[in-house]
Amino acid sequence: MIDLRSDTITRPTEAMLDAMRVASYGDDSRDGDETVMQLEALAAECTGKEAGAFMPSGTMTNLVAVLAHARHGGEVLLEHSAHILVSEIGGIAGLAGMFHRAVPGKRGAMDVELLREKIRPMTRNNLGTTLVCMETTHNQAGGAVLPLGHMQAVHALAHEHGVPVHTDGARLFNAAVALGVEAKHIAQYTDSIGFCVSKGLSAPVGSVLCGTETFIERARTFRRMVGGNMRQAGPLAAAGIIALNTMVDRLKDDHATAKRLAIGLQKIDARLCDASDVETNLVRVDLAASKRTAAQWSADLERKGVRVSPASPTTLRFVTQRHVGNAEIDAAISAFASAWQTD
Repeated sequence: MIDLRSDTITRPTEAMLDAMRVASYGDDSRDGDETVMQLEALAAECTGKEAGAFMPSGTMTNLVAVLAHARHGGEVLLEHSAHILVSEIGGIAGLAGMFHRAVPGKRGAMDVELLREKIRPMTRNNLGTTLVCMETTHNQAGGAVLPLGHMQAVHALAHEHGVPVHTDGARLFNAAVALGVEAKHIAQYTDSIGFCVSKGLSAPVGSVLCGTETFIERARTFRRMVGGNMRQAGPLAAAGIIALNTMVDRLKDDHATAKRLAIGLQKIDARLCDASDVETNLVRVDLAASKRTAAQWSADLERKGVRVSPASPTTLRFVTQRHVGNAEIDAAISAFASAWQTD
């Protein structure tokens, strides 16, 4: 079975498993754990921030960041299809008590002039803008990478109004590889950033939220509030350290297989996708010209040995990762072509 549902299915490397076997078993929730602290320091170094806090998931890093940055009841501005809005089950409102205002954008990048119009101070009639959020790579935009110039403009505009910026960087290192820069060059345009050591980096569990020491200390309080404190988390952190030290450069291979997939699908029918839009390891396929829904396509392809997730009623999302090479990509293209001919 060729699994292209997500890069979260990646399995730990042998080096990760070796590191996990000898990791420390301190209590990260109480006195701290040596291995967890090493991962947090490494994450802070990679992002150019002062400190980091290890958490179970990227969704939690986003929720904790909103809680730590924002005043209860204030407004959060973010791109209209951001993961925080469409995939995190309303935590921004239900748990953080924040009101969001969506800003239209293109390929995940907010319209900066519309953002300028929406930022507002607190008055007797509203609580004002408390936080601005960005996302790179952008999930709903097919793994699009925010241009550094755009991030700089958003960061500068927010700071003109005294508003902090948080970036959902779940696939931050995919963005860095695609741009040909270090992660810290992206993170310089945000006050906090979270990234996953799972997904393409292949550690089994975990994300790290990075920011100033003061911010991270405050974030630890909210991490506890939402149940994110872990006890003997050393083995998980050990895999994360190996991920950051050994797995970043190989992400370019996932980008290459995604491009190969997109080119192959475009050759089947140019309406399916535009290969020039594929920047990282996500490929979104438009099935609007088909007689079947994305859910039906997913079921049909699984019967042909390919697993892929519906992203909308008329869209599939393919995600490449290190367990999928050129042979698997070619087989997936062939399976799709066979199904397309019978549509």
